[in-house]
Amino acid sequence: MDWTALRISLMGEGKKSLVPARVKLPILPLAVTKFSQRSSDPNATPKELGQIIESDSGLTCELLRYVNSSARGMSQKVTSAQQAISLLGVRDCKLYLLTKAVDRALRGRESKLVNLRSFAATNLERALFAKYVAKLLRTDGETAFAAAMLQDFMLPAITNDLFSTYLPFSKEQEESQIDLHRFEQKAQKWDHAEAAAHVMLAWGFPDELVCCALLHHRGLKLLADKTLGRTPAAAVAVSALIPDALRQVFNGMDQLIALDSKWPSFDLMAAAEQVDREFQELSPVTGANPFSFLRHCRKALSVA
Repeated sequence: MDWTALRISLMGEGKKSLVPARVKLPILPLAVTKFSQRSSDPNATPKELGQIIESDSGLTCELLRYVNSSARGMSQKVTSAQQAISLLGVRDCKLYLLTKAVDRALRGRESKLVNLRSFAATNLERALFAKYVAKLLRTDGETAFAAAMLQDFMLPAITNDLFSTYLPFSKEQEESQIDLHRFEQKAQKWDHAEAAAHVMLAWGFPDELVCCALLHHRGLKLLADKTLGRTPAAAVAVSALIPDALRQVFNGMDQLIALDSKWPSFDLMAAAEQVDREFQELSPVTGANPFSFLRHCRKALSVA
Protein backbone atom coordinates (compact mmCIF):
# COMPACT_ATOMS: atom_id res chain seq x y z
CA MET A 1 0.00 0.00 0.00
CA ASP A 2 1.37 3.41 -1.00
CA TRP A 3 0.31 5.31 2.10
CA THR A 4 1.93 8.56 1.02
CA ALA A 5 0.01 8.60 -2.25
CA LEU A 6 -3.21 7.81 -0.38
CA ARG A 7 -2.59 10.57 2.15
CA ILE A 8 -1.94 13.13 -0.59
CA SER A 9 -5.07 12.06 -2.46
CA LEU A 10 -7.19 12.42 0.70
CA MET A 11 -5.81 15.61 2.22
CA GLY A 12 -3.19 17.06 -0.12
CA GLU A 13 -0.07 18.26 1.63
CA GLY A 14 -2.14 19.04 4.72
CA LYS A 15 -0.23 22.22 5.46
CA LYS A 16 -3.26 24.19 6.62
CA SER A 17 -4.39 23.02 10.05
CA LEU A 18 -8.13 22.66 10.67
CA VAL A 19 -7.74 23.11 14.42
CA PRO A 20 -8.56 26.61 15.74
CA ALA A 21 -5.68 28.39 17.48
CA ARG A 22 -7.51 28.37 20.83
CA VAL A 23 -7.29 24.58 21.00
CA LYS A 24 -4.27 23.57 23.10
CA LEU A 25 -2.44 20.71 21.42
CA PRO A 26 -0.69 17.95 23.41
CA ILE A 27 3.10 18.28 23.84
CA LEU A 28 5.13 15.16 23.07
CA PRO A 29 7.87 13.97 25.46
CA LEU A 30 11.35 15.07 24.38
CA ALA A 31 12.70 11.49 24.36
CA VAL A 32 10.08 10.41 21.81
CA THR A 33 10.78 13.39 19.58
CA LYS A 34 14.51 12.62 19.67
CA PHE A 35 13.92 8.91 19.04
CA SER A 36 11.61 9.61 16.10
CA GLN A 37 14.16 11.94 14.50
CA ARG A 38 17.22 9.74 15.16
CA SER A 39 15.51 6.51 14.09
CA SER A 40 15.15 7.92 10.58
CA ASP A 41 18.93 7.55 10.20
CA PRO A 42 19.75 4.00 8.97
CA ASN A 43 23.12 4.26 10.73
CA ALA A 44 21.54 4.69 14.17
CA THR A 45 22.31 1.67 16.38
CA PRO A 46 19.96 -0.10 18.82
CA LYS A 47 22.32 0.92 21.64
CA GLU A 48 22.13 4.60 20.71
CA LEU A 49 18.36 4.51 20.28
CA GLY A 50 17.96 2.54 23.49
CA GLN A 51 19.85 5.21 25.41
CA ILE A 52 17.45 7.85 24.09
CA ILE A 53 14.45 5.85 25.35
CA GLU A 54 16.10 5.14 28.70
CA SER A 55 16.50 8.86 29.31
CA ASP A 56 12.78 8.69 30.11
CA SER A 57 12.10 6.09 32.79
CA GLY A 58 8.33 6.15 32.28
CA LEU A 59 8.57 5.38 28.56
CA THR A 60 11.15 2.67 29.26
CA CYS A 61 8.79 0.95 31.70
CA GLU A 62 5.89 1.18 29.24
CA LEU A 63 7.98 -0.31 26.43
CA LEU A 64 9.25 -3.20 28.58
CA ARG A 65 5.72 -3.91 29.85
CA TYR A 66 4.52 -4.14 26.25
CA VAL A 67 7.39 -6.32 25.01
CA ASN A 68 7.15 -8.70 27.97
CA SER A 69 3.36 -9.11 27.86
CA SER A 70 2.16 -12.70 27.52
CA ALA A 71 0.53 -11.83 24.19
CA ARG A 72 4.00 -11.65 22.66
CA GLY A 73 4.95 -15.08 24.03
CA MET A 74 8.50 -14.25 25.07
CA SER A 75 10.42 -17.14 26.63
CA GLN A 76 12.78 -14.78 28.45
CA LYS A 77 12.12 -11.33 29.89
CA VAL A 78 13.50 -8.31 28.04
CA THR A 79 15.28 -6.01 30.50
CA SER A 80 16.49 -3.03 28.46
CA ALA A 81 15.27 -0.66 25.77
CA GLN A 82 18.12 -1.83 23.52
CA GLN A 83 16.90 -5.42 23.75
CA ALA A 84 13.34 -4.28 23.04
CA ILE A 85 14.47 -2.45 19.90
CA SER A 86 16.46 -5.47 18.71
CA LEU A 87 13.42 -7.68 19.23
CA LEU A 88 10.65 -5.45 17.88
CA GLY A 89 12.64 -3.55 15.30
CA VAL A 90 13.06 0.20 15.09
CA ARG A 91 9.81 0.77 13.18
CA ASP A 92 7.54 -1.08 15.60
CA CYS A 93 9.26 0.54 18.59
CA LYS A 94 8.66 3.92 17.00
CA LEU A 95 4.98 3.14 16.44
CA TYR A 96 4.50 2.07 20.04
CA LEU A 97 6.41 4.98 21.54
CA LEU A 98 4.43 7.50 19.50
CA THR A 99 1.18 6.10 20.90
CA LYS A 100 2.49 6.21 24.47
CA ALA A 101 3.80 9.74 23.98
CA VAL A 102 0.37 10.98 22.95
CA ASP A 103 -1.27 8.99 25.74
CA ARG A 104 1.03 10.59 28.31
CA ALA A 105 0.43 14.06 26.89
CA LEU A 106 -3.32 13.55 27.32
CA ARG A 107 -3.04 12.54 30.98
CA GLY A 108 -2.27 16.10 31.99
CA ARG A 109 -5.31 17.47 30.20
CA GLU A 110 -8.71 18.30 31.57
CA SER A 111 -11.93 17.93 29.62
CA LYS A 112 -15.45 19.08 30.39
CA LEU A 113 -16.99 16.35 28.25
CA VAL A 114 -14.51 13.45 28.28
CA ASN A 115 -13.71 11.28 31.30
CA LEU A 116 -10.00 10.81 30.64
CA ARG A 117 -9.66 7.56 32.61
CA SER A 118 -12.50 5.95 30.67
CA PHE A 119 -11.13 7.48 27.46
CA ALA A 120 -7.69 5.92 28.00
CA ALA A 121 -9.21 2.52 28.79
CA THR A 122 -11.33 2.54 25.63
CA ASN A 123 -8.32 3.61 23.54
CA LEU A 124 -6.32 0.60 24.74
CA GLU A 125 -9.23 -1.79 24.16
CA ARG A 126 -9.70 -0.45 20.65
CA ALA A 127 -6.00 -0.86 19.94
CA LEU A 128 -6.02 -4.47 21.12
CA PHE A 129 -9.20 -5.17 19.15
CA ALA A 130 -7.72 -3.57 16.02
CA LYS A 131 -4.71 -5.85 16.36
CA TYR A 132 -7.03 -8.86 16.67
CA VAL A 133 -8.91 -7.85 13.51
CA ALA A 134 -5.64 -7.14 11.67
CA LYS A 135 -4.53 -10.70 12.36
CA LEU A 136 -7.72 -12.01 10.75
CA LEU A 137 -7.07 -9.75 7.77
CA ARG A 138 -3.42 -10.89 7.62
CA THR A 139 -2.20 -7.33 7.73
CA ASP A 140 0.14 -5.27 9.92
CA GLY A 141 -1.04 -5.60 13.52
CA GLU A 142 1.47 -3.14 14.97
CA THR A 143 0.27 -0.35 12.70
CA ALA A 144 -3.34 -1.23 13.50
CA PHE A 145 -2.59 -1.13 17.25
CA ALA A 146 -0.80 2.22 17.08
CA ALA A 147 -3.35 3.88 14.81
CA ALA A 148 -6.27 2.68 16.92
CA MET A 149 -4.61 4.14 20.03
CA LEU A 150 -4.25 7.47 18.22
CA GLN A 151 -7.55 7.67 16.33
CA ASP A 152 -9.35 9.83 18.93
CA PHE A 153 -6.45 11.61 20.60
CA MET A 154 -7.74 15.07 19.61
CA LEU A 155 -11.13 14.60 21.27
CA PRO A 156 -10.20 15.67 24.84
CA ALA A 157 -8.66 18.90 23.57
CA ILE A 158 -11.30 19.94 21.08
CA THR A 159 -14.32 18.95 23.19
CA ASN A 160 -12.88 20.99 26.07
CA ASP A 161 -11.63 24.03 24.19
CA LEU A 162 -14.65 24.08 21.83
CA PHE A 163 -17.07 23.11 24.59
CA SER A 164 -20.01 25.20 23.37
CA THR A 165 -19.82 23.51 19.95
CA TYR A 166 -19.85 19.96 21.35
CA LEU A 167 -22.29 20.45 24.23
CA PRO A 168 -25.44 19.92 22.09
CA PHE A 169 -24.15 16.58 20.73
CA SER A 170 -25.79 14.29 23.31
CA LYS A 171 -29.20 15.88 22.86
CA GLU A 172 -29.00 15.84 19.07
CA GLN A 173 -27.82 12.24 19.06
CA GLU A 174 -30.83 11.12 21.10
CA GLU A 175 -33.17 13.00 18.78
CA SER A 176 -31.67 11.98 15.43
CA GLN A 177 -29.25 9.09 16.22
CA ILE A 178 -26.43 11.06 14.60
CA ASP A 179 -22.84 9.85 14.87
CA LEU A 180 -20.22 12.20 16.30
CA HIS A 181 -18.25 12.77 13.10
CA ARG A 182 -21.42 13.67 11.22
CA PHE A 183 -22.42 16.07 13.99
CA GLU A 184 -18.96 17.68 13.76
CA GLN A 185 -19.20 18.10 10.00
CA LYS A 186 -22.62 19.68 10.40
CA ALA A 187 -21.49 22.01 13.19
CA GLN A 188 -18.02 23.07 12.01
CA LYS A 189 -17.31 21.55 8.57
CA TRP A 190 -14.52 19.27 9.92
CA ASP A 191 -14.32 16.38 12.36
CA HIS A 192 -11.87 15.05 14.94
CA ALA A 193 -10.53 12.44 12.49
CA GLU A 194 -9.46 15.16 10.06
CA ALA A 195 -8.07 17.25 12.91
CA ALA A 196 -6.00 14.33 14.19
CA ALA A 197 -4.65 13.54 10.73
CA HIS A 198 -3.50 17.13 10.16
CA VAL A 199 -1.80 17.35 13.55
CA MET A 200 -0.11 13.96 13.12
CA LEU A 201 1.17 15.01 9.70
CA ALA A 202 2.56 18.25 11.14
CA TRP A 203 4.33 16.20 13.84
CA GLY A 204 5.96 14.00 11.21
CA PHE A 205 4.06 10.80 12.01
CA PRO A 206 4.22 7.99 9.40
CA ASP A 207 1.68 8.30 6.61
CA GLU A 208 0.08 4.94 7.45
CA LEU A 209 -0.87 6.28 10.90
CA VAL A 210 -2.13 9.53 9.41
CA CYS A 211 -4.34 7.68 6.90
CA CYS A 212 -5.71 5.24 9.47
CA ALA A 213 -6.67 8.09 11.79
CA LEU A 214 -8.25 10.04 8.95
CA LEU A 215 -10.37 7.07 7.81
CA HIS A 216 -11.33 5.54 11.13
CA HIS A 217 -14.99 6.56 10.95
CA ARG A 218 -15.57 4.84 7.60
CA GLY A 219 -16.67 1.76 9.59
CA LEU A 220 -17.62 -1.47 7.85
CA LYS A 221 -17.62 0.29 4.48
CA LEU A 222 -13.83 0.40 4.70
CA LEU A 223 -13.72 -3.32 5.46
CA ALA A 224 -15.59 -3.92 2.19
CA ASP A 225 -13.35 -1.59 0.18
CA LYS A 226 -11.39 -3.40 -2.56
CA THR A 227 -8.23 -1.37 -1.95
CA LEU A 228 -8.26 -0.77 1.80
CA GLY A 229 -10.31 -3.70 3.07
CA ARG A 230 -7.25 -5.81 3.91
CA THR A 231 -5.12 -3.07 5.43
CA PRO A 232 -4.62 -1.80 8.99
CA ALA A 233 -7.00 1.07 8.14
CA ALA A 234 -9.89 -1.41 7.93
CA ALA A 235 -8.96 -2.96 11.28
CA VAL A 236 -8.91 0.49 12.89
CA ALA A 237 -12.28 1.39 11.34
CA VAL A 238 -13.80 -1.77 12.86
CA SER A 239 -12.28 -0.93 16.25
CA ALA A 240 -13.93 2.52 16.14
CA LEU A 241 -17.30 0.76 16.47
CA ILE A 242 -16.56 -0.23 20.09
CA PRO A 243 -18.91 1.78 22.34
CA ASP A 244 -17.38 4.60 24.33
CA ALA A 245 -18.55 7.19 26.85
CA LEU A 246 -19.35 9.72 24.11
CA ARG A 247 -21.18 7.09 22.06
CA GLN A 248 -19.48 8.32 18.93
CA VAL A 249 -21.14 5.67 16.75
CA PHE A 250 -24.78 5.39 17.74
CA ASN A 251 -25.23 1.77 16.63
CA GLY A 252 -21.62 0.60 16.80
CA MET A 253 -22.37 -2.54 18.80
CA ASP A 254 -25.17 -3.50 16.42
CA GLN A 255 -22.71 -3.26 13.53
CA LEU A 256 -20.21 -5.50 15.34
CA ILE A 257 -22.93 -8.09 16.02
CA ALA A 258 -23.90 -7.99 12.34
CA LEU A 259 -20.24 -8.50 11.39
CA ASP A 260 -20.10 -11.49 13.74
CA SER A 261 -22.97 -13.13 11.86
CA LYS A 262 -21.55 -12.45 8.39
CA TRP A 263 -17.79 -13.07 8.79
CA PRO A 264 -17.08 -16.74 9.64
CA SER A 265 -13.55 -16.04 10.91
CA PHE A 266 -14.72 -13.29 13.24
CA ASP A 267 -15.97 -14.23 16.72
CA LEU A 268 -17.08 -11.13 18.63
CA MET A 269 -17.21 -12.73 22.07
CA ALA A 270 -13.87 -14.49 21.63
CA ALA A 271 -12.36 -11.18 20.50
CA ALA A 272 -13.80 -9.34 23.52
CA GLU A 273 -12.49 -11.98 25.93
CA GLN A 274 -9.01 -11.81 24.40
CA VAL A 275 -9.03 -8.01 24.49
CA ASP A 276 -10.06 -8.10 28.16
CA ARG A 277 -7.23 -10.49 29.09
CA GLU A 278 -4.63 -8.41 27.32
CA PHE A 279 -6.09 -5.18 28.69
CA GLN A 280 -5.76 -6.41 32.27
CA GLU A 281 -2.10 -7.15 31.63
CA LEU A 282 -1.17 -3.98 29.79
CA SER A 283 -3.30 -1.35 31.49
CA PRO A 284 -1.46 0.70 34.13
CA VAL A 285 -4.79 1.06 35.99
CA THR A 286 -5.71 -1.98 38.09
CA GLY A 287 -9.23 -3.22 38.73
CA ALA A 288 -12.24 -3.94 36.57
CA ASN A 289 -13.34 -1.50 33.90
CA PRO A 290 -17.07 -0.88 34.48
CA PHE A 291 -17.54 0.09 30.83
CA SER A 292 -15.34 -2.58 29.27
CA PHE A 293 -15.77 -3.92 25.77
CA LEU A 294 -16.38 -7.38 27.23
CA ARG A 295 -19.25 -6.11 29.39
CA HIS A 296 -20.80 -4.34 26.42
CA CYS A 297 -20.60 -7.58 24.41
CA ARG A 298 -22.05 -9.72 27.20
CA LYS A 299 -24.96 -7.34 27.59
CA ALA A 300 -25.60 -7.10 23.86
CA LEU A 301 -25.34 -10.86 23.31
CA SER A 302 -27.10 -11.71 26.60
CA VAL A 303 -24.19 -13.79 27.84
CA ALA A 304 -23.98 -14.14 31.63
